[in-house]
Amino acid sequence: MDGAERKSGVRARPEPQAPRSTMKDRKVKEDTVPERVTLKKEIGLMSACTIIIGNIIGSGIFISPKGVLEHSGSVGLALVVWVLGGGIAALGSLCYAELGVTIPKSGGDYSYVTEIFGGLVGFLLLWSAVLIMYPTTLAVIALTFSNYVLQPVFPNCVPPYMATRMLSATCILFLTWVNCFSVRLATRIQDIFTVGKLMALGLIIAVGMVQIYKGNYEGLTPQIAFDFSGNSPSVGQIALAFLQASFAFSGWNFLNYVTEEVVDPRRNLPRAIYISIPLVTFVYTLTNIAYFSSMSPEELLSSNAVAVTFGEKLLGMFSTIMPISVALSTFGGINGYLFTSSRLCFSGAREGHLPSLLAMIHFKSCTPIPALLVCCTATIVIMCIGETHNLINYVSFINYLSYGVTIAGLLYYRWKKPNLYRPIKVSLLVPMSYLLFWALLLGFSLHSEPVVCGVGLVIMLTGVPVYFLGVYWKDKPKCIYDFIGKTTTPRESSFPTSRSHHINRNPGSNYLLEKSLA
Repeated sequence: MDGAERKSGVRARPEPQAPRSTMKDRKVKEDTVPERVTLKKEIGLMSACTIIIGNIIGSGIFISPKGVLEHSGSVGLALVVWVLGGGIAALGSLCYAELGVTIPKSGGDYSYVTEIFGGLVGFLLLWSAVLIMYPTTLAVIALTFSNYVLQPVFPNCVPPYMATRMLSATCILFLTWVNCFSVRLATRIQDIFTVGKLMALGLIIAVGMVQIYKGNYEGLTPQIAFDFSGNSPSVGQIALAFLQASFAFSGWNFLNYVTEEVVDPRRNLPRAIYISIPLVTFVYTLTNIAYFSSMSPEELLSSNAVAVTFGEKLLGMFSTIMPISVALSTFGGINGYLFTSSRLCFSGAREGHLPSLLAMIHFKSCTPIPALLVCCTATIVIMCIGETHNLINYVSFINYLSYGVTIAGLLYYRWKKPNLYRPIKVSLLVPMSYLLFWALLLGFSLHSEPVVCGVGLVIMLTGVPVYFLGVYWKDKPKCIYDFIGKTTTPRESSFPTSRSHHINRNPGSNYLLEKSLA
């Protein structure tokens, strides 16, 4: 005992030791709390192909033929637009394959542009995508799903407005639950419905080929196919036809949004692109040939549901197969878009461009539940406002703008970091050809539809003040940070929000853990 202890007469109390954990406690901890909560790599080559095909083949091939034919003015030029649209998508996908293996991050365009050009440009892409682009695309696909489901119930009239919206919202809510529950279940649904939609298009192609075999191909002969009947389309109208076709091909870059969940992405990402894009282009072209071999241009333009009209004309008593097949196709498209667009929100929050709540994932299912709920809510709101074809024009313009900026970033990144290792390095002719077509298309679109393109630009530019106030401005008053924390951060008793590793104190409760990647 030292002098201080003798004077006070009080012995220093030893520090209490933490109770030793038993083997049972350690086993419970290992079973309930992973050492590192991350998005799992559960997407193989097959699932990667079905994600691309499933996202491309949604509602576009059943909606866009009407818009492409209307703007192109003839059957022949419409088919040319479809083939070239697939070729342009192939060029873009090759560029994205290089970016995907060079910058192996989830988030697609947003992650690449943020890495190459910095925060502001990346935030503008993220802002327009989260605010309008992906919710609108999801809304269009969901409305197409409900229209085709209800078409047999209302055969002689347009399905009621409220019925289509309610059915669409129910579908979105159900698939949001599926994606929150399990990544594996969501990808299995995607696999099954991708096969289903290919079978639906295969049925259309088979029936069309039978019609051609019977000699019903007069409308496809060059003399008739390129007959504009005195109404030759302007260059601007052809550009709008390409925008309509681009909507049908949108989704070719969506595998890049889930790169971190792909098994061996440097191998499987480019292979999935090389398999999927040519297959979709081939199927789309044959599907349009089948439409034009069986329907006159007037019939196609007057139809609200092209595939249903096709089935009613050629399948007789089996015509109900067609709306069911199309509904299943669009159902898979909704699932694919929810899966990938939620990862964009997740990536944006991880970079600090969106509230940190959206960068949280469930520790058991490893799914970004808050991001999925935001995508679901935004889609339902967008679905209740706007008309389908106008929405397609807005989305197609913003889509093409995003693609062009990203592929221009590929060229800049090569100049900026010439010695960076690139597992895939495409010829410079590929991005330059894409950018040339991109510039021509956007220029003519601005000339022919300045209001539509202007609205798209305004939507994107509204993100500038949001970026500087919400992201760039670091020295905000404490009251603003307190407000943001209260409105976007879950209570500690329910959801741990620190970026550090958390231990689940109650193995039976459902916690959300924020993913922190090195």
